[in-house]
Amino acid sequence: MTRENAILTFTNTLFYPLEPAKDEVKVEDIAHALSQMCRANGHFKTFYSVAQHSINCANEAKARGLSVRVQLACLLHDASEAYISDITRPVKCYLHEYRKIEHRLQQVIFSHFGVADQSEAEKRQVDDIDNALLYFEFEQLHNQGICENPPRIYSRPDVALRNMITVEAELINLAKYLLKEIEKEQQEFSL
Repeated sequence: MTRENAILTFTNTLFYPLEPAKDEVKVEDIAHALSQMCRANGHFKTFYSVAQHSINCANEAKARGLSVRVQLACLLHDASEAYISDITRPVKCYLHEYRKIEHRLQQVIFSHFGVADQSEAEKRQVDDIDNALLYFEFEQLHNQGICENPPRIYSRPDVALRNMITVEAELINLAKYLLKEIEKEQQEFSL
C-alpha cells in the first residue's frame, strides 16, 4: 500500500479505504467527518449533518426499546461515509463496486466496535430506523413526504440547526457510553 491509496484523517491517521484495518478506525474521525457532511446531498433547507442523523437513529432505537447493540449499530450505520463519502440512493443502486467497497468498509467499522455479528433481525431494525428517519427528515426539512404510509417515530428527532462541534462531541460521547454499556452487559452475562 502506498500513501496515494490512503486518506489522511482528522486524527492524522493514514487510512486505506480500499484495504481498511480495524485498528485505524477511530470514533473521533467518524464523528468529525460526519458532523461536517450534510444529509440529502445538501438539498435540505438548512444544514443537517449525517452525524446528527446518526444520533437521532440511535435515540430512535432506544425509544423503541431495542438493544444497546442495535443502538450502537444505528449510531454507526453511516460511518463508512466518513472515509468514502456517500452517493445518493438513486445513483448508488447502479454502482456495484462502490457498494462492495462501502459494505466491506462498514463491516470493518462494525467489527472495530464489536457489532459486526448483527443478526438479520438486528440489521432489519437498523434499516427500518434509518428509513423512518429519512422520511421524518424530508418531512421536517424539505416539507415533503417521500412515501404514502408515514412510518411511526417513537422518539423526538432533533433536526434543528446545530453547531458541528457540539454534534461531533455528542456522537463521540454517545458511542463511548454505548460501548461501556455493552461491556457491562457482557460482564454481567459472563458471571
